[in-house]
Order: sequence, then C-alpha cells, then structure tokens
Amino acid sequence: MDIAKHYDPSKTEDKWYARWIENDFFHSEPDTREPYTIVIPPPNVTGVLHMGHMLNITIQDVLVRKARMEGKNTLWVPGTDHASIATEAKVVAKLLEEGIEKKDITREEFMEKAWEWKETHGGIILEQLKKLGASCDWQRTRFTMEDNLSESVIKVFVDLYNKGYIYRGIRMVNWDPQGLTAVSDEEVIHKEINANLYYLEYQIQDSEEKLTIATTRPETILGDTAVCLHPDDERYKHLKGKMAVVPLIDKPVPIIYDDYVDIEFGTGALKVTPAHDINDYELGIKHNLDSVDIFNDNGTLNESAQLFIGVDRFEVRKQIVEELDKNGCLVKTEAISHSVGYSERTDAVIEPKLSMQWFCDMSKIAEPALKYVMDDTIKFYPSKFKTSYKHWLENIRDWCISRQLWWGQRIPAWYDENGDFVVAENEEKAKKLAKTSNLRQDEDVLDTWFSSWLWPISVFDGIRNPDNKDLAYYYPTNDLVTAPEILFFWVARMIMAGYEYMGEKPFSNVYLTGIVRDKERRKMSKSLGNSPEPLNLIKAYSADGVRVGMLLCSPAGNDLLFDESLCSQGRNFCNKLWNSFRLIKGWDVDKEAVQPEEAAIAVRWFTSKSDQAIAKIDDHFKKFRISDALMCIYRLVWDDYCSWYLEIIKPEAGQGIDAKTHSQTTRILERLLRIMHPFMPFITEEIWHQISERSDVDYIVIANWPQASTYDHELLRNFEITAEVVSGIRSLRKNMNISFKQAVGLQIKENQKLNRELDCVISKLANVDAVIYVDKKPKDAKSLIIGLNEYFVLCDGEVDAEEEIVKLQADLDYSKGFRSTVLKKLGNKNFVSNAPKKVVELEKMKLSDSESRIKVIEEQLKALSN
Repeated sequence: MDIAKHYDPSKTEDKWYARWIENDFFHSEPDTREPYTIVIPPPNVTGVLHMGHMLNITIQDVLVRKARMEGKNTLWVPGTDHASIATEAKVVAKLLEEGIEKKDITREEFMEKAWEWKETHGGIILEQLKKLGASCDWQRTRFTMEDNLSESVIKVFVDLYNKGYIYRGIRMVNWDPQGLTAVSDEEVIHKEINANLYYLEYQIQDSEEKLTIATTRPETILGDTAVCLHPDDERYKHLKGKMAVVPLIDKPVPIIYDDYVDIEFGTGALKVTPAHDINDYELGIKHNLDSVDIFNDNGTLNESAQLFIGVDRFEVRKQIVEELDKNGCLVKTEAISHSVGYSERTDAVIEPKLSMQWFCDMSKIAEPALKYVMDDTIKFYPSKFKTSYKHWLENIRDWCISRQLWWGQRIPAWYDENGDFVVAENEEKAKKLAKTSNLRQDEDVLDTWFSSWLWPISVFDGIRNPDNKDLAYYYPTNDLVTAPEILFFWVARMIMAGYEYMGEKPFSNVYLTGIVRDKERRKMSKSLGNSPEPLNLIKAYSADGVRVGMLLCSPAGNDLLFDESLCSQGRNFCNKLWNSFRLIKGWDVDKEAVQPEEAAIAVRWFTSKSDQAIAKIDDHFKKFRISDALMCIYRLVWDDYCSWYLEIIKPEAGQGIDAKTHSQTTRILERLLRIMHPFMPFITEEIWHQISERSDVDYIVIANWPQASTYDHELLRNFEITAEVVSGIRSLRKNMNISFKQAVGLQIKENQKLNRELDCVISKLANVDAVIYVDKKPKDAKSLIIGLNEYFVLCDGEVDAEEEIVKLQADLDYSKGFRSTVLKKLGNKNFVSNAPKKVVELEKMKLSDSESRIKVIEEQLKALSN
C-alpha cells in the first residue's frame, strides 16, 4: 500500500465519519452493558458553530469516545433548543424582509412561518458539529418544541400549578423593550457603564423651600409618587407631613420617611417611582403609594407620563434634562460609573416594569438542588463553583416563567368571559374544569428554560411515560459539560426537576468549561471581530488539529486564551504521528535478523512508559483533567515514542529491521493510536486501517481502551539517567564540533550503582564505540556528572582545563544553592512536624544526594587544579 507523504485530512475526515454513521457506531439501545450517557446542552436552533461550542463539544466527544472504547453502552443525545426570543426575532426580521409585520398576521400564520424557518435553518449547527467529529446518536436527535417534549412541558406546568408552586400575579419584572417580553433575573447581564447623576430641585408645596434630589434617570420623574427621606436625617425632619412638587408636571407627592434611604448617597433624598424600580416598588407597597407606569412596552413614553408621549426613553432623557435646565430645576450634573442591566438576548437596557406574569415559587423545589450538590452526590469540576451556586440557591427568587411571545409552548391557562381562569393540559380538559365552552387561552408562552430544565428527563420521554425502558436504562445520565454562565438558570433547575420528577439526580458530574478568550483576554465575539470562523479553522488545520489545539490549554473552569498557533501545534502533532507511521512502514523487514539488544530494551522500556502514562491518563480522566490527559499523551508520543523509542530501534542506513522489533513496534503504535483516538479520531482511524489489514467491523472507534499493567519503575528510573547521559554527550559533541558520524569513547566512574544493560542504548544514540568502567578520570577527556556518577568522553587533542574548571565551578555553585534550600526547609520545625512523613524523607534524601554530588565535583576540581 502506498502511503501519502503528507496526511490530507480532506480525504479522510468525511470518509471515516460516513463509515462510522453507516455502521451505527454512535447508536445506542438498552442492553446488558453498563450505560454511559451524556445529553448535549442543546444549542439554540438559531445558532451556528462558535468557539465556545467547539470547546464544549470536543470535551464531550472525548469523554464519549473513551467510554465507548471502555466497552460501555454510550449514548450522546443531540438536539436543539427552540430559543423563543432569538428565534422569534429571526422570524420577525424575515417577515419584514417580505414586507410583512407581525401585527398584521394571525398567530397561526406566524407559527407556520416560524416552523418553516426552523426546518430551513434549524439543523445547521448540528451538521457543523459533525465536521468536528461529534459522535452523537443522530437517530435520537431531539428538539425542545417537538410534540412529545412540548407535551411534557405542559404536563409539568399543570402539575406545579396544582401543587401551588406556580401562580399568576402583578410583580416587578425585568422587561426587554426590544424583545417585548419579560426575562428572568438570570437572563440579565449587568455591565458597569459611565453615566450622569442629575441633581434636581423639587419645590416644597406652599413653601419657598426646595429639596434637591439626585437621580440617574431623570425621565422617570414623570412617574414619581413620593419623595423618601431617612427618619434620622436631621436636615429633613421638619418636612414631615409635607408634599413635594414634581418638576415640569407640577404634581404634588407625599414626603415619606424610611431607613432604606442611604443618607450618604447624593443628597440623602430619594425620588420614588414604584412602577419602574424594584426597590421603589417595595417602598410603594410598604407605604401604600400609587404606582404610575409611564412606559409603553417598547420603551417609549405613554399618556400617563403627560409629556414626551411616544418618544423613546433615552431620547426623553436628553430632552427632559434640557427642559429641567430651562426651568431652573437642574442644579448640577455629576459623572459617575454604575451598573446597568442588559438583556442577555437582545442587549437592550432592561426596564423594571410592573406586569401581570406567571411565576414559579422556587423555594418549594430548591432544597434538594442545594443539598445534593453540597454533599457531592452531584460533583462540580472544578469544585470552586459550589460557593457561588450555594449563594444563589440560598437567596433564590421566584422565577418569572411567562414570555410575551408566540414561538414557544403556550401557557395552558384558559379564561372565561369574567377573566377567571383554569389550568389544564388541553382545551377539552379546560372546558370540563371551567364548566363552560366559551374560553380563550393565555396569549403568553413559557420561558425557553422551562422546557430545557426537563432535558435529561424529556429526551427519554420520562415525564409522559415514567416507566419506559430508555429512562430506566439511561437515567440518571453520567456527565454534563457546560459553561459556568448557565450554571444557575439551567444546571440548577435541571437538578431541581430531576429530584422533583424522578426522585433522582439528573447527572453525577458537572464539568464546567472556561470562556474562550483572545490573547488580550477579551471574550471572543463576532461583534469584536476577534472570533475566528470554526469551520475555516477545521479546513486550515484539520478537525483533529483544532481539537488538540483547543484542549492543550483548557483546564476545567479556567478561561482558554485562544491563539491560532495552538491549532497549528495540533496540526503539527498530527503530522508528527503520520511521519512516524510512514517511517515504520518504510522499513524493510529482515526476517533472518536477530533482535538487537538495544531494541529489546527499548520495547521493554516503552511498554513500561506507556503503562505508566495510561495509569496517569486514566487518573486525569477520573478527575476531569482533560487537558492534563492530552498533555500526557502528547509527551508520550512526541518525546518518548518519536524522539527516543524510534531512534533506538531505527535500523542502520541500508539495513532492514528485524521482524520481532517491527511486529512489537506495530503493536506499540496501535496501542498509542487507541489512547489518542478520543482526542484525534480521524487520523487515528486512518492509520489504524493502513497499519494492518482490518475486518469490516475492526474500527478503532470501537477498539478496546488500553489497560495499564504493572510497570517496571526501576527500568524507567534507569532510562531517565541513560537519556540524560545521551543528551549530555550530544551537547558536548555539539559544543566541540565533533561530527555525530565520528564515534567517541566513553569511560564511567561508577560512584552509584548503574544498570549496565542500558549501555547499549548509550552506544547507539550517542555513537559511542566502547563503554568502559574506570576508577579514575582519564587524561584528555571531557567530563559529565549525572547523579553521583562521572562520565568521561574521550576526545582527540588536549582538554582545556580552565574551561572544565569554570563548568564544574558553576555546577558546584548550583549544587550548594540547592543544598542550602533543602537545609532551610528541613530547619523549619513547622515543616518537619506537619508535613507528611514521605515528604520529609524525600527532602532528607535530596540533602544526602546533593552532599554526595558536591563531594564528587569538589574532587574533580581538586584533580584539575593539581
């Protein structure tokens, strides 16, 4: 078989992905094996692949592929989220392109258009995931608004309503004037912005006195219904029982007193607008104040404002400041920085607004979600996120679950002519409950998260059919991989739903990825222009190269500082692997040749080295240190396999390799391919099929994960010494301009017992013609000190004694400095008393070794000085 000089991913990636799909390697049905289940965090149906998806999906695929190779019945459930706000915005925009406004068509017509849009665009991101190598069970792809899942959502709403957990009422909500809907607290992003603090004068009614009030929102004075002062503020006690007059509209409002007021902020006087500030709303309830809503849903002012009717709130801010100034009511303006809430979906500034909405009382179902995370029934990786999780759950607020949209699960509440309502799963049941046929359904839909919080249950139809075999086999799932920013409004709620409806956790482990940032630590986004197109990266560096590049520096919970050079490093790793494969396949096999001594040792050493590495890799996986696992593989392949093992066994130019070494090396490479496969699925499958003849079902994707055997610690330790000797001799050759083709002699003064069977490796890799053990240093030799042993390289010509003394003196200074550090540590009573016994013994051993080494160096210096 001809092997291409260069690995070409464009010829392999689509080929192998298609074959994996054809062979149903990703499909799962319940059987007698141990299940391993992951549900994908469903990307928005409006979405396209971005760098965050790339990181998240790669980590999930690595976990799934490893579990599949471990013999588990793996199921990775894919799907998409209907994303109410984002999708409705896309559909509205498309309608406008066709000259149609949403208000001009019926709800049914709009939904028909929305489903058309979903069918056309909704599967794009899932197809993109395949390019990355995602080994999802595509036969089980789900969508949060498909019939079965929507029915599950409605059943849960009805159940929670009947339990008294869901209620309807007028409350202060976060209103998105662009999306024209309420959003939950978790969907509000707070940003620190530069703004102005305006100092305004309010006339005291029937008095010449004026009261100065500071506000960042002068437009809301038109909705003021009180002025509040602190009861202990001596400056204002005389105003008790009086009225203040709102500027421009001459509206008298009562002066009230409450210790909520911060005496130190502004002037210590607070304007109260109960309809447009959550704290003012609470004051309004406490003091029985009127509430005047001055905003339309789109953020323009309504008739209740009396002025600036129909004008946008931010334009009103500019105009009202001018009017206040003209009327002598603006005292001064002060520049400040403060936090403002923005809609996570539309980036519009949130408007606090009193609104009739549906709410879920979270205190009723939050307790298990806190208990089972804090006791590690559900483990977070990294665990640091438990702190913020605990704080959020201990201060949880009711969840506003209604949205003023059409795209989504419509709230199952039906109203009669009097406005009274019943809650039922469908209209037929509602009519029986209401005892009337003249009903209209609530216009609002449920928050998208009200469907996705059921995701680990509803994908297995566990709400509608809790006794089905899929649910019994696959639930609870094993691992969830997601981003910390949705820890509260998705992960926490899934845990609540799991215990509420299954009496069981939805997953065992939560792996929280970091945010993908650029080199300047900015979050990657298309608006900043700092986010590369993922599919272009795959085209340039291969899917395997991008996967490796992203995972090389992505520890759990810490941000990934992405640099395209990481993908280049990943591609180089693929090329290194390919070239090593070509090297092996390019050797002629000499069936008559006997295995050289150094090759036999190399096989033993690398087998032990790989066993040690596999044990470490398995441990990293157990602790979700995926980046560390990959780095362990990277070093094993690049350093140990390519730089050492292949160099040792490589036959001399013009000669063939013995059959035994060639066979063992093929098995070694196959073992390496198996541990690399979860990270680099495409190139490993390609080499797997080229290195040996394979049957129709012999694919690496379903090959066994290698098991770590007991390894030879002593051999590994001795090889480290040997490698250091080889590197030292090579460095010496380079410094002395001795060609590698020229053999040199090596004499060793053995102050500490060596494993002499490794001398043949030194001979092969350092081109040493003879290794001789001596009792003293020979003349005209360059020296190396490794451990306590002295190595003398025999050279033609005289050795520069002064140069040797300088080198040895530097080595002596370093060794004495090291000894000083160890002595200081052992002289610390707290360290000696509190450190583990093994750690203290290790430090004592370091001290002994350093003193022995110092003695060896001093003896060499003494000999050179004589």
